[in-house]
Amino acid sequence: MKAYVFPGQGAQFVGMGKDLYDNSLMARELFEKANEILGFRITDLMFNGTDEDLKQTKVTQPAIFLHAVLLAKTLGESFQPDMVAGHSLGEFSALVACGALSFEDGLKLVSKRAMAMQKACESEPSTMAAIVGLEDEIVEKICSEIADVVVPANYNCPGQLVISGSINGIDIACEKLTAAGAKRALKLSVGGAFHSPLMEPARAELAEAINSANFATPGCPIYQNVNALAVTDPEVIKKNLIAQLTAPVRWTQTVKNMIGDGCNSFTEVGPGSVLQGLVKKVDRSMATAGINTYQG
Repeated sequence: MKAYVFPGQGAQFVGMGKDLYDNSLMARELFEKANEILGFRITDLMFNGTDEDLKQTKVTQPAIFLHAVLLAKTLGESFQPDMVAGHSLGEFSALVACGALSFEDGLKLVSKRAMAMQKACESEPSTMAAIVGLEDEIVEKICSEIADVVVPANYNCPGQLVISGSINGIDIACEKLTAAGAKRALKLSVGGAFHSPLMEPARAELAEAINSANFATPGCPIYQNVNALAVTDPEVIKKNLIAQLTAPVRWTQTVKNMIGDGCNSFTEVGPGSVLQGLVKKVDRSMATAGINTYQG
């Protein structure tokens, strides 16, 4: 069984998607539709902008979504997933790719999500840190003992967990986790505490938009971040998608569950190759591949 997986924020690069625009009429039309929906020419920033342009959350999230979704669409009949998943933002790409959301609704939700997250970040300074070389249970325990907000945010692979919280909380956690034996406790250059309680204002704002969007039954199960389980019920998909902003991304568990349900091959669709690396760290024997350029 074959899984297609979709990357999240951080995989962006200048020039992303230009080959799709130049070689596929369908992709070009959808890119132009995206420019209209967003109210600015995101194509100019994706193809010819700077790294700084692409780092703006309002640009990054729709840019990665567009690149991944249009790659999947240009695969045509060869895109036949038995299951899909996406890491954080990538869950929206996965939902459009498997038919649970229209392209237009998916892009509108991603744009709304980006703006709401940006607003939440600006209202309360916060950050994230990658913890390498400790068991998840130790990280969870130490985070739970800190008075400031600090929680596990991304269970990326065995031995790599990203934590999220207030600046003071993250500083204390990094010190305590290093003392507990972490190989690395590295603060990340991100705008805020994604997948933590500090994203509650963004979650509330996005909930309204998600509840008013049309979700269909997907063409295959989607393994969602909040519970790492296969879902096909549109109402459950919506509930999980709303919870995603303040809940951790259970990527390690997702990959394990997909393998347990019969997956023997993972193809990453979109910029970068991070997810392929994480899959290999969960199960070295798994076949992985990446699609990040036009395949015509």
